[in-house]
Amino acid sequence: MVFDRLPEYPWQKLKPFREKASLFPDGVIDLSIGNPIDPTPEVIQKALDSASNSPGYPTTWGDVQARQAVCDWYSRRRRTPGLVPDQVLLTIGSKEFISWLPIMLGVGPGDVVVQPRLAYTAYEVGAAFAGADIFVGDEPSEWPANTKLIWLNSPGNPNGSVHSVEFLKRALERARELGAVIVNDECYAEMGWDEPWDSYIPCMIDPEVAGGDLTNVLSIYSLSKQSNLAGYRAAFAAGDEKLIRGLVNLRMHSGMMVPMPVQKAMIAALGDDVHVTEQKAIYRKRREILLPALLAYGFEVQDSEAGLYLWVTNGKNCWETIAELAEIGIVAVPGEFYGDAGKNFVRFSITATDGEIAEAAKRLQNALG
Repeated sequence: MVFDRLPEYPWQKLKPFREKASLFPDGVIDLSIGNPIDPTPEVIQKALDSASNSPGYPTTWGDVQARQAVCDWYSRRRRTPGLVPDQVLLTIGSKEFISWLPIMLGVGPGDVVVQPRLAYTAYEVGAAFAGADIFVGDEPSEWPANTKLIWLNSPGNPNGSVHSVEFLKRALERARELGAVIVNDECYAEMGWDEPWDSYIPCMIDPEVAGGDLTNVLSIYSLSKQSNLAGYRAAFAAGDEKLIRGLVNLRMHSGMMVPMPVQKAMIAALGDDVHVTEQKAIYRKRREILLPALLAYGFEVQDSEAGLYLWVTNGKNCWETIAELAEIGIVAVPGEFYGDAGKNFVRFSITATDGEIAEAAKRLQNALG
């Protein structure tokens, strides 16, 4: 059965360390999960409220107004003009799309799904659902001949690395050689911290990358991070119109559709850049408090140019570091969760409150004696 192909959900392994951290006199500071905790912007809440009387079924594809809002956003924020609503699909968050895409593409036994060397677990889960093999590797020339689906993730989770236009073009060229679908998961694209990524992070369907040919190319995005909408499950895919149409047909059969009030909220979120700028400033402030404390504690920060995490190492096995942090009431994520390449790393999230971030920094500093 399918559930035999998957191990226990990895986050269960953190439970004893979270329990240990909770014994610290002032309680636990949980910097493990990147769960937005700031209020959903009022402009979005009002849009949701105003659409609460929505008695009919929404369309699977998504209301044309919502899909046009996505097109306008790509033009304005992602340097990708000229998209039309038929090139956009609304999804119930991005995780469901990632997990089910291999099956919907007809990927199966004997086929390969490529994922990054350090990767969010959903890519591997999707391959397992489909019974396909997973190939872990960032170098396009090494991707196998029987590859059917390639996942990129820029900015990356867990390590916050960013792919350049040049790399995306090379990855796309290899995908075309293989006849594979290539998808870039871009959900942290509004969260670049330093030059050159603080103003723009390259998009997979940017004409500079794809040259105007979106055959078998998709960009996916979630509003969970930029707009504090994790609870709304609001996301979308954009790119190859033929591919989008095929996915819409399959999703019609399976009843996958975004509720109409959420679609109205998405329109409001995508049309308002002010709240995104404000939220980024909040995260920047938290990052600027936690980062120097981690460095002073003895961690080396790698990548982390974008996104909501700090990816750090002290040369020790990640579980040894997780146990050490639990002694001062802090929970982070062992890098092993994201692949063998992460076994000496831990990931810290900056999505905790201002007070929690300040307290975590204080505990790290106090631990130095």
